Amino acid sequence: MTDTTRRHQAYSNCPICGAEFAHSMAPLPTVDMIIYAPDLGVALVRRRFPPPGWALPGGFVDYGERLEEAAVREALEETALRVKIQGLLGVYSAPERDPRRHTISTVFWGEAEDPGLIKAGDDAGEAAFFPLRALPAPLAFDHACILKDFVALMEKMRL
Repeated sequence: MTDTTRRHQAYSNCPICGAEFAHSMAPLPTVDMIIYAPDLGVALVRRRFPPPGWALPGGFVDYGERLEEAAVREALEETALRVKIQGLLGVYSAPERDPRRHTISTVFWGEAEDPGLIKAGDDAGEAAFFPLRALPAPLAFDHACILKDFVALMEKMRL
């Protein structure tokens, strides 16, 4: 086994037989969706499960799924909103961005077909739009940084 392979694996013991086995420690791909409505702000969901706080709709990419498909699916599952992607904001990969595990999030932004239909679903306890200058606290993960970058993008696009 090479050193590179060993860095991407963790070892656990089987709860039944006690044998040691290796499992991957590679970062997991995730997506986040900034749903923006100029008159309403951004759609956020209050998380029902740890880590607590308000978050952008998003989640893990399913096997065989394109990133764009995952972002649209997660937005629909968590907010009941059908979203059309307008652009890619960026990729966020700080190892500490998710306290549960190292993830790499590709962040898209888009518009909802009908923002008035927002409703919490899936693992969201609540869903609502918030003005960019009056966001709720606390924001989960690195979503404050992501939204700061989004505000900068919006200001740049207005020039």
